[in-house]
Amino acid sequence: MSVKERLITFRNYMDEKQVKLSIIWEPDNQYYLSGFRAITYSRPIVTLISADSTELIIPGLEEVHAAEKARVDKTYIYYEQIDMRHKEVSYLDHLTKLLKKYPSETRIGIEMGVLPSSIFVYLKEFGFELVDIGQQIVKMRAKKDSDEIEMLKIAGKLSDFAIEESLKHVKAGISELEFDSYGDKLLLEVASKLYPEEIIGYENWTCSGIIRSVMPHLYSSTRKFENGDMVVHSRVIRFNGYRAENERTFFVGNPTEAQKDLLKLAVEAQKVGMEMIRPGITAKEVDIASYEIFKKAGYGEYVNHRVGHGIGLSDHEEPYLRFDNDLVLQEGMVYTIEPGVYVPGLGGYRHSDTVILTKDGSYSITQYPRELEDLMFE
Repeated sequence: MSVKERLITFRNYMDEKQVKLSIIWEPDNQYYLSGFRAITYSRPIVTLISADSTELIIPGLEEVHAAEKARVDKTYIYYEQIDMRHKEVSYLDHLTKLLKKYPSETRIGIEMGVLPSSIFVYLKEFGFELVDIGQQIVKMRAKKDSDEIEMLKIAGKLSDFAIEESLKHVKAGISELEFDSYGDKLLLEVASKLYPEEIIGYENWTCSGIIRSVMPHLYSSTRKFENGDMVVHSRVIRFNGYRAENERTFFVGNPTEAQKDLLKLAVEAQKVGMEMIRPGITAKEVDIASYEIFKKAGYGEYVNHRVGHGIGLSDHEEPYLRFDNDLVLQEGMVYTIEPGVYVPGLGGYRHSDTVILTKDGSYSITQYPRELEDLMFE
């Protein structure tokens, strides 16, 4: 679906809700509805959508970039260099002028969950009626179209290349960062050969040992692998903005039987989640079914997060696979399945794969082996 088609859907929603103007603040939402994203947002960027126009307020250093990439009708530039001090020097200079075109009590759409409180107050001072349009964008982004799915598939394939290469070099004595670097290097080489002129990005982190593995959202460190370590290794690859997540837990040397059993348990819980997730199932059913595997084994108290999250333009996207979410899943949704268990003294264990929901079920776009025997390294 093109930006133009997305805007038609979004404007139909605005019309239904009698919203005359929507102010889009969140960068991924801006990209979704305008085709433009910057590297940094320390200088605010604002997208405005009305019934017949899409407008973009940007800092001067993004002017050329926006002219190349943004699918908007008009751009407004503000500047921060002294030679341009006679022009607009703040995004608010432009925003104020644009908003003054609308009478008080106009219904203005905002992303209630992400708009800064200072801008909320600023808009209220105009006397506008503020309407949350954020959940509509969540709903639109949750179902991926065929073009988005193709980009996700490529990201998943690249993540498999990177994980496989790093795991070829597992041994006691190398640091988490050194371990990451093997996959990083191959990823960049393969992406450059197979996808010239595309935009590739990546994030990865490695948490090794009994202490670090129970905190699996730590950045990779200079800690060196030791014999007997369990290691949680995560890779998120972005292809033209679309992300696939791929995580594996593996062993360096000889783990104890209890540690092997915990990894087997995590694998079983993930398998249950991946077999269950499909259109027509509620989000909470997937979470509860995976959790029950840990609970029956006596480890329910060591499960400290949901079974998965939406993924696409953002690392984590709504709607989430949580025990209290009654959402009925639909074809085209994309989720991670990543049940984890974190036991003090025994370590943390979690695989994550990215799955796409189809008409009849689902399939994983990340394929690196998941079983214990494939994840033990001398």
